[in-house]
Amino acid sequence: MATPTADRAELPAGQLTMYTTTWCGFCRRLKSQLAREGIEMVEVDIEKDPKAAEFVMSVNGGNQTVPTVTIGTDVVLTNPSAKEVKRHLAELAAEA
Repeated sequence: MATPTADRAELPAGQLTMYTTTWCGFCRRLKSQLAREGIEMVEVDIEKDPKAAEFVMSVNGGNQTVPTVTIGTDVVLTNPSAKEVKRHLAELAAEA
């Protein structure tokens, strides 16, 4: 698994990163929905990456809530639907 947390400021504008755990059913569902839509992402397991866990806690009121999805450096979504992720990606593409 990749670990983009150290250099978040250098992420491409449309880079989708999903912070997960291996046991999270919501994560598995979102991953499969995005895969069906052909949406690529970088997956980061917060149980294997302490910096990723710290980041997730920093954007979720101290909780390790997954899935937490980031798109580039500006968009952070907690437990989003695939529809919500697609909407944000479309908005970013329209701005480019």
